Amino acid sequence: MFIGSLLNNQYNGFIRQNKSALIALVKVIDILIIILTFHIYINGEKNHIEDKQALVLIASVLTFLFFSTFNNLYGIPRGVRFLFICKNIVTAWSASIFSTTVFSLIANYVDSENYKTFYPWVIITPLCLIGWHFLLRLILIALRKVGINSKTTAIFGATRLGLDLQSIILKEPWMGLELVGFFDDRKPGTDNRTTDTEVIGTFDDLVERAKNNEIDVIFITLPMRSEQRIKSIIDNLGDSSTVVYYIPDLFVFDLLGSKIENYNGLPSICVYDIPHAGIDGISKRILDIGVSSAILSIIAIPMLIISIGIKLTSPGPIFFVQKRYGLRGEEIKVLKFRTMKVCEDGNNVKQATKGDSRITPFGQFLRRTSLDELPQFFNTLQGTMSIVGPRPHAVAHNELYRSLIKGYMLRHNVKPGITGLAQIRGFRGETDTIDKMEKRIRSDLEYIHYWSVWMDIEIIFTTIFKGFVNKNAY
Repeated sequence: MFIGSLLNNQYNGFIRQNKSALIALVKVIDILIIILTFHIYINGEKNHIEDKQALVLIASVLTFLFFSTFNNLYGIPRGVRFLFICKNIVTAWSASIFSTTVFSLIANYVDSENYKTFYPWVIITPLCLIGWHFLLRLILIALRKVGINSKTTAIFGATRLGLDLQSIILKEPWMGLELVGFFDDRKPGTDNRTTDTEVIGTFDDLVERAKNNEIDVIFITLPMRSEQRIKSIIDNLGDSSTVVYYIPDLFVFDLLGSKIENYNGLPSICVYDIPHAGIDGISKRILDIGVSSAILSIIAIPMLIISIGIKLTSPGPIFFVQKRYGLRGEEIKVLKFRTMKVCEDGNNVKQATKGDSRITPFGQFLRRTSLDELPQFFNTLQGTMSIVGPRPHAVAHNELYRSLIKGYMLRHNVKPGITGLAQIRGFRGETDTIDKMEKRIRSDLEYIHYWSVWMDIEIIFTTIFKGFVNKNAY
């Protein structure tokens, strides 16, 4: 197997990550920042650090170095955005503080007085670390833009993927990759080779330049079916000190929340994944609880007024409890204010349409303004829903569309939401055609693919200003 051959020790000499000489310096400065902030916020005006404080400091430094190494903070390649670095710093520091706090409590090293200064240190330190790494980033970007600390780069494989890579390299000079051009042996129009790409040499030319140390980094962008050809290329490039990357043409798959994982030395590409796991899941849950609690405290009286309005305008219960699919496709019960004279939630559910006789006049107002969704903030507090996510559909509609729309059930890799990307784009109300539902699902999957806490916050604010009232909501 091709993957197996890449794992063979004979290739470990040249298929490697680029290790910067700055790593040791960055670690030292990280340690100094932790020590300095500790001295300012914990030690205060004292000229010396007490033994117990020293042990807490040592524990925090060692655990931070351990967790930052574990999440690859110091081995991040050039093409990664700074937001990802910030995430790694916060993750490593949070894990470090948790471990240090447990250690301190067990050993009784932190008393109630120290807690007053402990919390500011916990907050200020990661901000200082992020500031230092941002400054380092700016320095490296400036150096790379003038040709210092840059890497001469070549692409072997004039393919669509190669063109995408070329576009990224040219648009992102901060990565410090100087592209010399494409190399390829194939004829234009054969085996995925594009016809409009200028090729400056053959593979033999590339090998010769690599042996002469004229090229620092080579990206191979041949299609995955060219296994033997790729293996031969890697074998030949093994006679040089050039860094070699193979970029698989994964665009042939519909990846969702994809990532590379390692199982005891065997790399695997996760095609479909649940994105809100680990620290991401915790941060999203904190956002859900905070926003839901704040909103419920504000809308308590309006909800009471709506409840009275429902009772006065039509007979029946105030709430309508719906069966919906939640995380991993498990059935959950979703709350809504009742807007219809009848409550359908069986195997055959008719969607609400314009002029639907089942909807009460007061219910029409609630649906138009999305006020019927307000009880779902209780679902969010309960943990069965989220503030932002794909809107939950009726179980009957799920079973219908999962067989008609590719990737439909992937929307259940996250919790359903009160609002979502599809809703702020106007994809609401009746889906009387497959095309309308497909547009909604594409937005849901796009949200899952590009999710971040900041994206959730942006959707929440957009919903506040434009997402409540919609002409398509019946």
